[in-house]
Amino acid sequence: MSKERARLRAAREAERERQRAARARTVARRQRRRALLRRLRPRWRGRRTGRLLARRSRAERAGIVVLTLAVLALIWTLVPDPALRILLVVLLLLVLPAVVVIALDRRT
Repeated sequence: MSKERARLRAAREAERERQRAARARTVARRQRRRALLRRLRPRWRGRRTGRLLARRSRAERAGIVVLTLAVLALIWTLVPDPALRILLVVLLLLVLPAVVVIALDRRT
């Protein structure tokens, strides 16, 4: 009777060991696949932090702000009609993002 129990216990332990080995092979395969995908996937140069204009350097951001303020000052000093001033300011603010992307984009 005890020999039978010992044989059944040994069979259960052998089955558990086979399952453990199979699980270990699966985990190792999954880790190798993930490592390969990490190597193949292109990496972004910088991390975006969610801040406004996070892709630009501090000097570029300062240049954008200074030039925008200079153009606004020119509009307010040189244009006599208040309605035209407001229209030009709104137009400047609408066109500014496109101008910044065209002038400062690093893709080319």
